[in-house]
Amino acid sequence: MDGVHLFGELQFHGLTITPWKIVGWLGAGIFGARFLIQWIASERAKKSVIPFGFWECSAVGSFLLLTYFAVYRHDSVGVLQNVLPLPIYLRNLYFRYTLHEAKHPGAKARPAE
Repeated sequence: MDGVHLFGELQFHGLTITPWKIVGWLGAGIFGARFLIQWIASERAKKSVIPFGFWECSAVGSFLLLTYFAVYRHDSVGVLQNVLPLPIYLRNLYFRYTLHEAKHPGAKARPAE
């Protein structure tokens, strides 16, 4: 039995749903949610900021999409699209988890008005 179709397929309004497509949709949804997180954080800060959740969504979404394109679709374009920026996302998460203090003046909190 082919492992890709282990759980079978489901037809829903002419759309074929497989477990691998769900992985791809989740990856795309999580990856896209990073922009909502960044937008909300910037609105709250009243300046452009990149919150921690942006990097988490980038890494998780990219990893899910990489898995989808590499294992299920065998699509080199999708693999490259997701594997090339992944080290950047992981590096930013590393900085966050190791609690380095930001040295860039733009990373400091905005003074109260």
